[in-house]
This record gives sequence, C-alpha cells and structure tokens, in this order.
Amino acid sequence: MRILLVEDEPRMSGFIARGLREQAYAVDVAPDGESALERAASNDYDAVILDVMLPGISGIDVARRLRADGSDAPILMLTARDAIADRIAGLDGGADDYLIKPFDFGELLARLRALLRRKGEVQPGMLTVADLTLDTAKQDVRRAGKRIELTAKEYALLEFLARRAGAVVGRAEISEHVWDETYEPFSNTIEVYIKRLRRKIDDGHAVPLIQTRRGAGYSLGCRPADPSED
Repeated sequence: MRILLVEDEPRMSGFIARGLREQAYAVDVAPDGESALERAASNDYDAVILDVMLPGISGIDVARRLRADGSDAPILMLTARDAIADRIAGLDGGADDYLIKPFDFGELLARLRALLRRKGEVQPGMLTVADLTLDTAKQDVRRAGKRIELTAKEYALLEFLARRAGAVVGRAEISEHVWDETYEPFSNTIEVYIKRLRRKIDDGHAVPLIQTRRGAGYSLGCRPADPSED
C-alpha cells in the first residue's frame, strides 16, 4: 500500500513515515499543500494522511482539490484543533476521518486500516493461497505451517501479490503500490525482490507459487511455471 503523508513539521513527518514503513507501507512525504497536489496528480495513492495546518494551501483546501480532481483515496486528516466546527469543516472538505494531535501511533494505524477496508483495499484476517497463509494483522507468513521470516518490503510485495492471487500483475502496478517515489523504474529492484521471495516461499516445495509471465509481470498461485522465469 502506498501512502501520501502531508505534514510540514519535520519531526512529526519523520516519526509517522518511519512507523508506516516499519508496517510495510510505502510512503511519499509532502511538506506542503502544493507539493502534495503535484504528487497526487502523478501517483496513484491508496490513502492520504493530511495535516490541516500547512504553509500555503491549507489541508482542507488540499482535500477539496483532491476530490474535485476525482481522487477517491481515503483521507485521514490530522489536526491540533479539536473544535467541532474544525472537524466538520475537514469532513465536509472531503476527509474520511479525523485524528486529533497528539495521538497514539497505534490509533493512527487502526484508523488507516479501517479506511482502507472501507475502500475495499484491505480485508481483515487471513489471506490463503494454496498452502501459503498471511495473517495481515500480524504480518505473519507461513507455508505448509512453517513460519517464513520476511523483511518489511518483502512482506509488502508478497501481500500485494496475494491480494491479487491468480492475476498477472505488471511491474508498473507493483512499483506504484509497493514502492515510493524513490523507486527507479529502470532498475531491477522488483526482479531482485521476486527472487528473494522465491527463495523463501518456493524453495523446498514441489509446487512453485510465484510465477513469471514473460512480457506481462508476475502472479501468485498454483500454475505451471513459465520456463522463461528469472
């Protein structure tokens, strides 16, 4: 999942971004409303975390413009203002939820998960593909009952494939949702991570689950392997 975080206070943005990345989210950070709108115009975000008090364009105006431009990404608005009128203005401006500063990071994560569930991007509980299981709350991965240790980015890629099990997913779609704006499109980063997942998920098993579709992308499921696999 790729998140746009719009926060002008460096310590706060660093804290939130670091915590989200530890939870396997890809995060782009915008320090003001103008740069947020520029990023949103060129990237497909799964959700937006948006501070109200921003230099230049306010967070409420950013939300309004995102909605006017057709964005349906859930917006979680952050603010130090707890007046009812401020919350009403944010929700009327296009926000889906409101979180008052200071907040517990666990609550931010819970609210973000709830917004993604409403959008249909996240289903609670377990994902199962053949004998591979992913506990999405704990980020626990097992194959044939044996626990598999993954890095945050490896898990993010595997969960993305698992949510689209059986479908062929192209490199562009993977990079758009699993990596942030630092991703270099001409690099072999995705291929490297696919190979890492294959070693951890498929080695020692008779049936490979991670497949390459030449010229198209990758899929997760029980199908015969393409002889052209990397």
